[in-house]
Amino acid sequence: MNDDFDPSAMDGEASLASRAYDELSRLILTRKLPGGSVVVEGRLAQHLDISRTPMREAILRLAAEGLLVKQGSRSYAVQQVQPVEFFQALKVRELIEGEAVELAIGRVPLEAIASLRSDILRLGTLEAQAAEHWEVDDRLHMLFPEALGNGVMVRIVKRLRVVTRLFELTSPEGRVAADAAEHVAILDAFAKGDGRRARAAMLHHLRNVAAEILDIVSGRDVAPPRRRSRE
Repeated sequence: MNDDFDPSAMDGEASLASRAYDELSRLILTRKLPGGSVVVEGRLAQHLDISRTPMREAILRLAAEGLLVKQGSRSYAVQQVQPVEFFQALKVRELIEGEAVELAIGRVPLEAIASLRSDILRLGTLEAQAAEHWEVDDRLHMLFPEALGNGVMVRIVKRLRVVTRLFELTSPEGRVAADAAEHVAILDAFAKGDGRRARAAMLHHLRNVAAEILDIVSGRDVAPPRRRSRE
């Protein structure tokens, strides 16, 4: 046995790698590092005041999850999602998430639904999109696949959400309020045990996102959606 072996040192490295992962993913998903940005390992390590080893581990993990793509032999960049891939991913999400929300009826405690609904309504009153909006959006869309206990479905939905989220950083003005109203409609139908209505609400939400992004991609002027009633 090596007397110099220190388990606490390994735990420390793992903790630093986790911290680096959290911070780098936050920078990517909150637009601080837009698509195509080159990730400079040394600069990020210096910014977080950690060594390069945990930063390298974080970069490799994010690359495995699809947020980063390799450029050249040793460098990475934030993934750029093209419009075609975005719309294709949304269509697949319709199929999977529509099925998930209907199948998950009765599998989520009402208290959890009420708590999520409350957070959605609170954030829906804000004009600007903040990091917390993304967190709540993740909770809503992952709730139903996770409730089913289907690991494959969970992984697929997470991957598809990476694709749509990286592109959807150009969300139209007013989508915060619209998202809130559409998310609440999904939860309300789900809480009442109405699977067909919950599926329809999920499809309505995803298709609205697609339609508004299509207007932007097509260069059409889009008036900000009016704030919807949440009563």
